[in-house]
Amino acid sequence: MSEEEYLRKEIDAVEQQAARRIDPGTGALTISIAVLALLVSLVLPWVGETTGLSVVLGESTSFVPRLFSYFAFGVGVIGSGIALAVRRWGMAWVCTLGLFAGSVTGVLSIWSQQTTTSNKTIGPGPGVGLIIAVIAVIVLLVKWVRIAASRPPQL
Repeated sequence: MSEEEYLRKEIDAVEQQAARRIDPGTGALTISIAVLALLVSLVLPWVGETTGLSVVLGESTSFVPRLFSYFAFGVGVIGSGIALAVRRWGMAWVCTLGLFAGSVTGVLSIWSQQTTTSNKTIGPGPGVGLIIAVIAVIVLLVKWVRIAASRPPQL
C-alpha cells in the first residue's frame, strides 16, 4: 500500500468519525438549564401535595404522572447528560424520541390531574413542580430535535 493510499484511508476514517458526532453549541447551555429545572421540580409539589421525588419513587400517585417522571428523569436528565458527554447522533435521536414520549405523557399527566371520569369533584390538580417539569421536557425536546435534525447529509 502506498503512502498516498494510506493517507486517504486515514482521512476517510477521521471524516466518518467526525460525521457521527454532534456539536450542540449554545444549545448545551439551554439543555443544562432545562435539566436543572427538572431537578428543582423534584422538591416542588406535583400531584396535590405530593412532591416530584415522591412521584419518581412511586409513592401514592396515579400511573400517568409516574410514567412521565420516568421519561423526564430517565431521558431528560440522564439521557441528556450522556448525550452531551458522548456527543453522538444516535444518542441525540434517542433523547429526541424519548422526550417526545415524555412530553406527550407530561401533558396527559397535567390533564389527568384536572379531570375525572365521574361526576365527583375534580382531582387534586397539577402542582407547580409538574408544570415546570413538563415545560422543561418540552424545551429539551425542541433543543434535541434541532440538534438531531441538523446533521449534514452524507456525501
